[in-house]
Amino acid sequence: MSTPQTPASERVHIALLGRTNAGKSAMLNCLAKQDVAIVSDTRGTTTDPVQKPMELTGMGAVVIIDTPGLDDDTTLGKERMARTSKMLDRTDIAVVLFTDEGIDTELRIIEECRTREIPVVVALNQVDRINDREALIARIEEATKHRVIATSTTTGEGIEALREAIIGTRPAEERLITEGFCKAGDRVLLVMPQDKSAPKGRLIQPQVQTIRELLDRGCVPICCTPDRMAEALAALVTPPELIITDSQAFNEVYQLKPEASTLTSFSILFARYKGDIALFTEGVKALKSITEASRILIAEACSHTPQNEDIGRVKLPRLLRKRFGEGLTIDIVGGADYPEDLTPYDLVIHCGACMFNRKHVLSRVERARQQGVAITNYGVILAALTGILDRVRTN
Repeated sequence: MSTPQTPASERVHIALLGRTNAGKSAMLNCLAKQDVAIVSDTRGTTTDPVQKPMELTGMGAVVIIDTPGLDDDTTLGKERMARTSKMLDRTDIAVVLFTDEGIDTELRIIEECRTREIPVVVALNQVDRINDREALIARIEEATKHRVIATSTTTGEGIEALREAIIGTRPAEERLITEGFCKAGDRVLLVMPQDKSAPKGRLIQPQVQTIRELLDRGCVPICCTPDRMAEALAALVTPPELIITDSQAFNEVYQLKPEASTLTSFSILFARYKGDIALFTEGVKALKSITEASRILIAEACSHTPQNEDIGRVKLPRLLRKRFGEGLTIDIVGGADYPEDLTPYDLVIHCGACMFNRKHVLSRVERARQQGVAITNYGVILAALTGILDRVRTN
């Protein structure tokens, strides 16, 4: 069962979309059952997307996103719309609120959602103020080909029906981090370098999520740091069925790996879980054509202060320049800073994206695919650069 501490990357992201004063902020408060967003009749009260992590009964952990009005045509409004568009990169379900002020703006956003393959729930909001609601509902249903739910945040009408429609829209697919790599009863050795950037006393998120899943699946997780791996193996009567390690410890761990054990990494597992491992494995082949004159983009999901041995900002650039020359151009971006135009790059290398939901990662992967730019992942490229990709399981 989901808990309030569920990371945002594991929550279903639900975006509330509509024109200015469509009642999106009030709807967020109704769905959250608390005053989260400021509600006002003043146009443009919501200036930036507001995210509220919460538990939605019947669905579990979600993030509901309140967005600025879609019809703000001012210079600043266009910048806000650009942020809303970026929010669609991570949106799992779009809730589009219509009003009696026209439907063209809403139809455009529904079309964009269709292009992005985002499921849509449609509501006619503020029905307590609309005289001929049935005629307007019929018109919207004809234009959108969606069932329209009549709602009012003032009277509460339709709120539960909207909640049920959102729950019914969630895909039934349940993804597992370690799917296909192990089964109940398997012993899994997790060799985990302790990241200096993680708060004292805590494990980093991929480690925590993987350990919890292994426990839930009935596996026997055994944890150690790389310098204690030999001792951990010696304590076992027979080799573990699976060994999972950090990308930066690949080579060290491979030297000690028993022949009978399968080896993979947290980064590879999360590439499968969040992204497209087949495309990442194909993308690493671009290394064959990289030269000192090439340009590479390294994209991280989180924005953090670089550590001395940071993988994306230190180790990868060092390995790449050692292989292809010090003149190799490497650009590094973090968080939401991901270029719209990827064509200047010969290769994009993305982190394991433990901070992003799957929809967000796939939107970045699709952008690279559409622009014909090779894209791979930390774990895959580190295995390739250290010469063990063919000896590490990726799928």
